[in-house]
Amino acid sequence: MKVTPFSELEPRERVVAVGTFDGVHLGHREVIAGADTVLTFDPHPMSVTAPDRAPTLLTSPARKAELVESLGVEEMVVVSFDQEFAEHSAEEFIDAVLVEGLGASRVQVGDNFGFGKRAQGRVETLLADDRFQTAVMPLFELDGAPVSSSRIRALLRDGELAEANRLLGAPYLFSAEVQHGERRGRELGYPTANLNPTAGYCTPGHGVYAGRAQLDGGEVKIAAINVGMRPMFESGLGELIEAYLLDFDGDLYGQELRVEFLHRLRGEEKFESVDALKLQMAADVEATRALVGL
Repeated sequence: MKVTPFSELEPRERVVAVGTFDGVHLGHREVIAGADTVLTFDPHPMSVTAPDRAPTLLTSPARKAELVESLGVEEMVVVSFDQEFAEHSAEEFIDAVLVEGLGASRVQVGDNFGFGKRAQGRVETLLADDRFQTAVMPLFELDGAPVSSSRIRALLRDGELAEANRLLGAPYLFSAEVQHGERRGRELGYPTANLNPTAGYCTPGHGVYAGRAQLDGGEVKIAAINVGMRPMFESGLGELIEAYLLDFDGDLYGQELRVEFLHRLRGEEKFESVDALKLQMAADVEATRALVGL
């Protein structure tokens, strides 16, 4: 799939799905289905228009592109969203972006889509324009409630990983560079790759998870993952994501590690002794192997 900055677009007729699409969840997939092009925005518009209310993100731009590509889309067009762009009226957005920039013959949006300055443009504005067809997708519901990025963020924060992944339609994935830590895991017999949560991105609720980790070269390993504050040890490092890669012995420092969260094993606990912690870690590793086995 081709990822194109809006400023570098080549003219052609397009069927365009438009939205922020954070998470590319099941609801977003209903909007995207049948489109050859996805138009999205970076950074998230609310980080510019209302930074104090901007949501923590589910997907990086690279992860969003991967998920969009998996849906068979030919091109993802990215608008660089800044204060100047935020001032465009709904009519300017239609003229400059959809018609002149994208050459849209059909535009697909969710029925809660807003655009233009202060999101004053609504789906009725698109439907009234006869230069392209407009398809408005109703909000996709599961279990009597709309599937939304905010619903998924809340599930992740609460540790409801299985439900979050079901609504996402793919495992939740976190990616970061491996940092030096206190080597506490090595002392316990389980050396971990330490990842600092990325500011502005959603982190699963504190606890222990089973998943997979992909190394820079593409190799994939089963991983037991801890998210939290390590209550047994006063480190002062704040929240950490630590991944123990099963059947791996090597140096990961400085590598970009992609961690998929597949199953939640338990919540974060403070144990009575280091020995009790080590016993639980051994059990967590065996549970991870049984659940994830590659």
